[in-house]
Amino acid sequence: QLVEFGGGLVQAGGSLRLSCAASGRSLSTYAMGWFRQALGKEREFVGAISWSGSTYADSVKGRFTISRDNAKNTAYLQMNSLKPEDTAVYYCAAARASFASTSSSWYNYWGQGTQVTVSS
Repeated sequence: QLVEFGGGLVQAGGSLRLSCAASGRSLSTYAMGWFRQALGKEREFVGAISWSGSTYADSVKGRFTISRDNAKNTAYLQMNSLKPEDTAVYYCAAARASFASTSSSWYNYWGQGTQVTVSS
């Protein structure tokens, strides 16, 4: 089970850190991904991390950073310089794989999502 924390309301230019905690399994060998879904839009890839490193969508590159703490069994999404267009429900996902993917179908486990709202 994956549970996200840290969503909320922030002004444009602000920062938030989302956490994704796992229970019942160790995430250390999983690839972790973050996705988001804005109202009326399809779910889109935000970024992912695996043993080979991290990758990001162009829309968040340079502003968002993914990290993980295997000792805490938690992954993080640090979001800086937030924009109103970043408003969405953010989901973390875990894949039983060494490599990450930008495709949501790659991932086996999903969190429930957490709302991020960026006001202008």
